[in-house]
Amino acid sequence: MMDEAAVQALKARIEDIRSRRPSVAQLLDRTDLGTLRVDVNQALEEIDDLLEEFDRTFSSMS
Repeated sequence: MMDEAAVQALKARIEDIRSRRPSVAQLLDRTDLGTLRVDVNQALEEIDDLLEEFDRTFSSMS
């Protein structure tokens, strides 16, 4: 089990990721992305999976 300080640190890091997600999503608006579009889409999927799992895990602990 994680101590409270570790939980708070993890929550802060996740919120940082959550706040930066829109910046990654904006990359999809670029027309010069080329094949990197696949990587951006994959990154967004992984970010969404991480946030969903985090929310599911920590909502049950509240």
